[in-house]
Amino acid sequence: MRARVQAVLLLFGVLAAAAFAIPLLLFTASDRTQQLVLARSSDLDRFASLMDQAARTGDTSQVVAEARRYTQLYGEPLVVTDIRRSPVVQTGGMRADQPGVTRLIDAALRNQSARPAAALRPWSRGHRMFAAPAGTGTQVTGAVVLRASVTTAAADVTRRWAAVLAGTALVALACTALAQAATRWVVSPLRRLDRAVGQLAAGLPPDRTRASGPPELRQLATGFNRMARTVIAALEQQGRLVADTSHQMRNPMAALRLRVDALHTHLPASAERTYTGVTTELDRLETLLDDMLALATAEHRAGELTVTDDADARCDAAAVALTQHRLWQPVADRAGIRLTTEADAAVPAVGTERELAQIADILLDNAIKYAGPGAEITLTCTADGPWAVLTVTDTGPGLTADELTRATERFWRSSRQNGTTSGTGLGLAIAQQLLAGRGGRLELGRARPHGLRARAYVPLVAGDGGAR
Repeated sequence: MRARVQAVLLLFGVLAAAAFAIPLLLFTASDRTQQLVLARSSDLDRFASLMDQAARTGDTSQVVAEARRYTQLYGEPLVVTDIRRSPVVQTGGMRADQPGVTRLIDAALRNQSARPAAALRPWSRGHRMFAAPAGTGTQVTGAVVLRASVTTAAADVTRRWAAVLAGTALVALACTALAQAATRWVVSPLRRLDRAVGQLAAGLPPDRTRASGPPELRQLATGFNRMARTVIAALEQQGRLVADTSHQMRNPMAALRLRVDALHTHLPASAERTYTGVTTELDRLETLLDDMLALATAEHRAGELTVTDDADARCDAAAVALTQHRLWQPVADRAGIRLTTEADAAVPAVGTERELAQIADILLDNAIKYAGPGAEITLTCTADGPWAVLTVTDTGPGLTADELTRATERFWRSSRQNGTTSGTGLGLAIAQQLLAGRGGRLELGRARPHGLRARAYVPLVAGDGGAR
């Protein structure tokens, strides 16, 4: 936003400077051209007067002397002719029989003056031709042609344009400074507000937004501070409620389990099924509590990473995969499942070993629970472009297309559980939150010929993408 606002202000400044400079440049060029025309026209009028006087008296010595002196002094040639087109004086190498000069003499003898109309520019070179008739009224007694150099006038135009452009540059610099100051004044409160919103969205106490800038932004900052205090208070209360609930629930559950276990020896054989159901439900309740706390922690961590961007955390995803394989191998053997692992030599991924291990645990736990005895599970870790990809593929029944879209919903569980009663339906949601915090994603798909393929994408460490 800052760049756009500054660009708009600079554009207005440039347009204002251009609207001031361009007419001024044109005016200075036109003014200097007019000065040249007036000066040379005055010279032509003088020589026309001398030629008219010479035509009446028959003495051309004065006009000849004046013409030669003029050319010697200013370096601009002259041609003066009488009514019969006969040259009276020719100076500076210009002759009456030259085509361009002849046309001007003919026009002057027809009582037509010639003045250059085009305005001079700094790059103008060469000369301009002037012509005027000699005589009074409609009685023409001769013609005067002058070839004026534009070098000096063009140099003057160049100096004037340089002064105008220098002033315009100073104005543009002033506009740039004002645009930056105005942009900073307007955008800085918005940047602070955006940072505070990100912290608030992550569940972190935001920095108090200082009220500054335009009145509307100051009012917005004040309103945000009030809202942030209310939201933070609510979040703190919620956090305390979760922590207190967790603590208070664990103690009664532990006591309940002790009492149920103590009753076990006093129960008749007919109550064994009921006892087993109670202990199973206790296990599920404890697992549900643990998963809910893990999901809350993952969500808070994902929001925190969104604000802090802890890109320095890194680990070898391949080493984590091999470690988790060794930990889960006994569990797979007890379930009658063949577990294999394939990993690249080294896959440097963004994140901590604990985070990646938790993701691998969730995917392997789901696969072992629902693939069924006799299935095969393959854990792979590879580098794919900018991603480190942790893939768990099983040969179990898999999920339908509709189930795949719902698999990451909280508390959702497949209706085909192979007799499995454990699980809360929060595992994939936790994995998804952990991956989102690192800018990754979780993709679920069907395996061929049957089964489920879960892929966890984690960004590779910068500079290692595409190295394999």
